[in-house]
Amino acid sequence: MKTKTLINDPERLKDTLGRIPQEPGCYIMIDNNDNILYVGKSKLLRNRVRSYFRLSEEVTPRIRLMVKQIINIEFIVTDTESEALTLESNLIKNHQPYFNILLKDDKKYPYLCITWSEKYPRVFITRRRRNRNKLDRYYGPFVDVGRLRNILFLTKRLFPLRQRPIPLYKDRTCLNFSIGRCPGVCQEKISSKEYQTTLKKVSMIFQGRSDELTILLKKQMERYSRKLEYEKAALIRDQINGIEQVQEDQKMILPDSSISRDVIALSCDKRVAAIQIFQMRSGKLVGRLGYNTSTDELNEGELLQHTIELHYGQVENVEIPNEIHVQFQLPKQPIISEWLSELKGKKVAILCPKRNMKFNFIEMVQKNAEYELQRIKDGQQKQELALEDLASLLELDSIPHRIEGYDISHIQGSDAVASQVVFINGIPAKQHYRKYKIKNKDIKTGHSDDFISLVEVIQRRFSKWERIKKETSNIDKLKSSKASTLERNVFNDWPDLVMIDGGKGQLSAVMAVLEKMDLANDLVVCSLAKKNEDIYLPNTTNPIDCEHDQIGVILLRRLRDEAHRFALSFHRKQRTNRMTRSQLSDIAGIGPSRIKELLNHFRSVEAIQMASLDELTKTPGLGNAMAKQVWNYFHPS
Repeated sequence: MKTKTLINDPERLKDTLGRIPQEPGCYIMIDNNDNILYVGKSKLLRNRVRSYFRLSEEVTPRIRLMVKQIINIEFIVTDTESEALTLESNLIKNHQPYFNILLKDDKKYPYLCITWSEKYPRVFITRRRRNRNKLDRYYGPFVDVGRLRNILFLTKRLFPLRQRPIPLYKDRTCLNFSIGRCPGVCQEKISSKEYQTTLKKVSMIFQGRSDELTILLKKQMERYSRKLEYEKAALIRDQINGIEQVQEDQKMILPDSSISRDVIALSCDKRVAAIQIFQMRSGKLVGRLGYNTSTDELNEGELLQHTIELHYGQVENVEIPNEIHVQFQLPKQPIISEWLSELKGKKVAILCPKRNMKFNFIEMVQKNAEYELQRIKDGQQKQELALEDLASLLELDSIPHRIEGYDISHIQGSDAVASQVVFINGIPAKQHYRKYKIKNKDIKTGHSDDFISLVEVIQRRFSKWERIKKETSNIDKLKSSKASTLERNVFNDWPDLVMIDGGKGQLSAVMAVLEKMDLANDLVVCSLAKKNEDIYLPNTTNPIDCEHDQIGVILLRRLRDEAHRFALSFHRKQRTNRMTRSQLSDIAGIGPSRIKELLNHFRSVEAIQMASLDELTKTPGLGNAMAKQVWNYFHPS
């Protein structure tokens, strides 16, 4: 007899939660087959675990799906929350729990973002989904960025939308308002509620609900006609015609056009899987989404199930179709279907067609996935060849997995900064990038020294490893000690190769400081000079004999250029902040704390300059008198 899940057995749930202490530690969620579903940590275990079973509206769909499968909960108590964090990391890496592993969306695909968190939301294309308000919505990802830009361009012609992130003028509208492209958001010529009503119509286009929108607009056009408001009716007619233009390149694929459906198929090898989702709405192909993920020894059905859970767990309910056609049977198809039906509020069927037109369409989606997989593999193969060439060029014992690049940026010593960029397997790993402000007091405006700056950065970067080597004599064993449960993360950032942007002088300065730290014989270091693109190794007079267009050298140049770009962008930001604060410091009575409050509130000096006296008065901590002082500074007349 199968054991009931905890959510369906209140008595056992109560007993289980009662056994969990109010201590820091890790909790482990287990399903009916003794598989670990999820590992988490908390300062107060019982409170955290209990929150999963409240199933409030704040609980994500993915967590709801997990809770439906929990049979038992185990826990490990630790002395501190910090120990719980280390233990959680180790457990996740060792067991790879199902709900701790997130599918990776292909970073090359853009999204359309609508900032619903703002009073007058913006609509724009982005490739980044991090650090935004949870009220903002993303539509996509979209494979064809050119077509996405064209649709957005046509949409902005059909509907009057906000065109600029910052107003062009502080006291009047711009040309976009005069020609009907913008409803006058900057001067609030339209209410926030009316503007968001327009945006809801726009969002329907990017959800694949254009037919529903057309029906709504036709009804609205008829109402205007009955009221003899023919100009408004004509405007709606033009919008309907424009929506048809947006869809003109779409064609009828399946005959039962009343049913919305998604068709999902994949192609994979032993390491990576490419998944394609074709979105059918009213019989038309309205969108094609792409994901890729590592296979992790999962079969095809499990990979498809992963994709469905992540994708539909982060979209609006109305975007979930009535039918989902899959290439392979899902391991937990009834549970997934029930979960999607609960999200949508009506039945969602998951089908696995085996013949006729629907099966042929799945074959077409699979063919697209095969092309995408080949594209991914070609990219990986190029990176592998470049790494092999670089290893041969520098006479390394093995192919470098982690390569770090360093560069310095300043203007005659002012706002001196440094960058550390990291390539893993030849691909930028931006989560490991680091920025450094140069702290040496000798580096100042009018006096620069890249050698001293590089020495400081290298000392700060490898001081941890200097300490480790002093504590133990066998640093090679520590570098490969991936299974250690004590301070495990400390061993994961040792570079296989360090590249310095510069020539023999910069390389010599770095090697001198590494000698003092007793790490010179452990690290592999090279430099890449800008002038002739020459590569230097320590203790050599002449550069390495190589061709400038060979793939290993090109990889090293990409690393150098990325380090330069990252350092330069940080330097410009520091310089802008300094100049900004300098300008505000000229205002009598404004100190560092009030400058910070002003910039936190308005985000830029330009916004402060355009703000009205009433808006300045409302700034937290400023006050009426100081607001008047700021206003008079920017408006001396």
